[in-house]
Amino acid sequence: MSKRTPLNLVRAHPEPPHTVTFDGREIPALPGQTVAAALWSSGITAWRTTRREGEPRGVFCGIGVCFDCLVEVNGRPNQRACLLPATPGDEIRTQHGRGHGGEAGEWR
Repeated sequence: MSKRTPLNLVRAHPEPPHTVTFDGREIPALPGQTVAAALWSSGITAWRTTRREGEPRGVFCGIGVCFDCLVEVNGRPNQRACLLPATPGDEIRTQHGRGHGGEAGEWR
């Protein structure tokens, strides 16, 4: 009996995974996967901290409305991980506060 997974149910044959890095750690990503999906698949559930209290955040709405999933990708802060496709070689970093550098809550 085959395993009931979304890939098996639709008989999908995705291309081989590629790698991206998250805070310096290589993780796999499937072609077409969002940054959030690649992070979740690797067991990473938080990749942003709030600007005042430094509380961890990840995906909340999953459709780009809430902005809880903001992350820095290839040096660009404030990227919505739930909408952005992960591309080979992406350098993804935890976003602290408003994503403008410095400590949480600090504008630069």
